Amino acid sequence: MNCPSSATLSPSDQLQMNVIEKLQVFKIQGRDKHGRKVLRIIGKYFPARSVSNEALNKYLKEKIFPKLEEKPFSIVYVHTDVQRSENFPGISTLRSIYEAIPMNIKESLEAVYFVHPGLQARLFLATFGRLLFTGGLYSKVNYVTRLEFLWDQVRRNEMEIPEFVSDHDEELDYHPMMDYGIESDHPKVYGAPPAMSVYSMRCIA
Repeated sequence: MNCPSSATLSPSDQLQMNVIEKLQVFKIQGRDKHGRKVLRIIGKYFPARSVSNEALNKYLKEKIFPKLEEKPFSIVYVHTDVQRSENFPGISTLRSIYEAIPMNIKESLEAVYFVHPGLQARLFLATFGRLLFTGGLYSKVNYVTRLEFLWDQVRRNEMEIPEFVSDHDEELDYHPMMDYGIESDHPKVYGAPPAMSVYSMRCIA
């Protein structure tokens, strides 16, 4: 008797793939300023609590990776309004996703633009980034604190950004201290607020 293949999806997994497709969590859209295709990922749309690792990996393998055509590409990951209890898939899932990415796709990825990184996200990457993402991926991450700095890297007229992302950008303009936390532990940070010196803090006090 033949055992069913581990790659075979259950009706539930197929339904989950349909949900990912409908929500447009992952979408190849436009190009960056270097002419590379862009894979746009909207973190808030990801149904982390209702999608299995198997369904997610199968979706990426069938719907996304073939469109990248083994050519250089970049990722725009929008972290705006991501909540750990709703949209964050967890460390084990992130590791599973990364390990399931074909080597040729990993090698073709040249930059990751991480839009609206919060303090917790920066701490997470600073702590686990090098452990989770081997092969130099972590060094390709660029924090982007404002959309205006994203447009310095990506062709604006070729990419759709949800309205709530622009709204958050405006909120940051009115509450700039929301940006403060820690600096990136590698130099590629677009739009990062300047670090305050001890002297400047004393002046404020």
